[in-house]
Amino acid sequence: MADSADSTARATIHVGGEWLAAVSGATREIIDPADGLPFTVVAEGDEKDAEAAVAAARRAFDTGDWPRTPVAERAALLRRVADLLVRDREQLGLLESRDAGKTVEEGRVDIDCVADAFRYFADLVTAEGAGRVVDAGSADIHSVVVSEPVGVCALITPWNYPLLQASWKIAPALAAGNTFVVKPSELTPLTTVALIGLLTEAGLPAGVANLVTGPGHTVGARLAEHPGVDLVSFTGGLASGTKVAQAAAPTVKKVALELGGKNPNVVFADACATREGFDTAVDQALNAAFVHSGQVCSAGARLIVEEPLRERFVAELARRAARIRLGRGTADGVECGPLVSEQQRAKVEAYVASALAEGAVLRAGGKRPEPSAVRPATGYFYEPTVLDQCHRGMRVVREEVFGPVLTVETFRTEDEAVALANDTEYGLAGAVWSADAGKARRVAGRLRHGTVWINDYHPYLPQAEWGGFGRSGTGRELGPAGLAEYRETKHVYQNLAPKPVRWFAG
Repeated sequence: MADSADSTARATIHVGGEWLAAVSGATREIIDPADGLPFTVVAEGDEKDAEAAVAAARRAFDTGDWPRTPVAERAALLRRVADLLVRDREQLGLLESRDAGKTVEEGRVDIDCVADAFRYFADLVTAEGAGRVVDAGSADIHSVVVSEPVGVCALITPWNYPLLQASWKIAPALAAGNTFVVKPSELTPLTTVALIGLLTEAGLPAGVANLVTGPGHTVGARLAEHPGVDLVSFTGGLASGTKVAQAAAPTVKKVALELGGKNPNVVFADACATREGFDTAVDQALNAAFVHSGQVCSAGARLIVEEPLRERFVAELARRAARIRLGRGTADGVECGPLVSEQQRAKVEAYVASALAEGAVLRAGGKRPEPSAVRPATGYFYEPTVLDQCHRGMRVVREEVFGPVLTVETFRTEDEAVALANDTEYGLAGAVWSADAGKARRVAGRLRHGTVWINDYHPYLPQAEWGGFGRSGTGRELGPAGLAEYRETKHVYQNLAPKPVRWFAG
């Protein structure tokens, strides 16, 4: 495949407004996880490519016009990008499906959310004032706190939501007037490459947006430690995020980390007192655990259900999980695609084997599915899996699996439900299901998680900050705080009637 690739497919590094091959000439085949076969080739950058990209971003920030471009013009460009995303929605959705393995419908929804993010940050930055006036106690003093772009931003994104996660970083970085270097996952870089093309088409000046395709241990590591980078924003796993923070520490650059989650979905029996309530809670538990084959940082992978409801709820959950239609994301009728790689599937299989050895009861899934017309034998498929009678001593309950695996724990009291939900080193997201609105809000208020849904799972709002507690990260994306991540504040103090101080003899 690599030998026959067109030369333009190899030129996926964007530096200073030019599309380039890797300095080393190295390339990487991009694998379709539905059949395990390569379908295109990208440049495999390394530290030298990262150096060139940072230098271009530094020049564009220090000597270019973008940081000083009026806010209205920056916002207008973001809105043009959103329009281009809508124009190319079908093409980008298909590309996201083939690259990451998700269904085409999920891919289309992702593109809609990306366009929404660009529009949101355009509106947010336009609506801001000129600064915060500080009362200095004198009519002769004008004192104001203003926001300025932080500088050169290194944006490192994950493989599960390639374009969506990139947009949560790129849109606010541009709105604030920064330049950037983005490094997408080496597994799923294609839609990020396409987005850089749309930014150029929208009129973004050369050097503002730079991209290096390549692995984290070379490109990502160099970006995190580079003295020419002012901020590094990373979304990914805990182990890699720790390395990013360590690499950034010597230069004391700003660091924003959005890391893993092991998210509780707490279901009280009163939520299922009616048939409609029961069906809704089961349906949303499936949505929480198995969207994108569970490869979601906010996946509701821990079902914590009230004991009297457990058997009825889990039986129906398992029955429906077994009926989920697995297959290539571009095929009609498919509800769930493959895992992103053979390595990821092997990791999931190891977690399930460990859980069964530790006493979990398999209620659904737990194996590779039989091949079919929409499910090639060479694809990285794994059945949606429900593990009953789990407890906090199990690895599968404590650690982030990042696959289609749902564990079931039970509680008898409200306090026990809260204790179980909070008994995690992560604190990204969670949900509470109850027909008692007061109890639901009370429990939600006690949960130590960055996002808590009540009687729902997985929606997010561009206007609301996204981030976690504990080891789920240190940064915030979306909302006003998402814009603030890409800014520094400056205090401008102007004395309108300066006088001698006379501190010293003279």
